[in-house]
Formats: sequence, structure tokens, C-alpha cells
Amino acid sequence: MGAALALAQALGVNALIAAELLPEIEAVMVRKLNEQMEGRRNG
Repeated sequence: MGAALALAQALGVNALIAAELLPEIEAVMVRKLNEQMEGRRNG
């Protein structure tokens, strides 16, 4: 999480907003990664 907050700060994003949004962003990333892995396994 520290790296993500550092990236947010470097991009000029408020750290509190970034911390609030990170769980949602992480959930989407995990879902998409799982979809890609499933696609490679089946195809």
C-alpha cells in the first residue's frame, strides 16, 4: 500500500482519496488478472 500511496502522491492525488479507492481498484485488478489466467488455461 505504501508504494501505491507514493504513486498517488507523485501523480498529485490526495492520499486520503487514494487510500479510500485502493480496495476497489485492487478488486478490479484481481478480477481481470483471474480472467486472463483462466483464458490462457482454456485457450
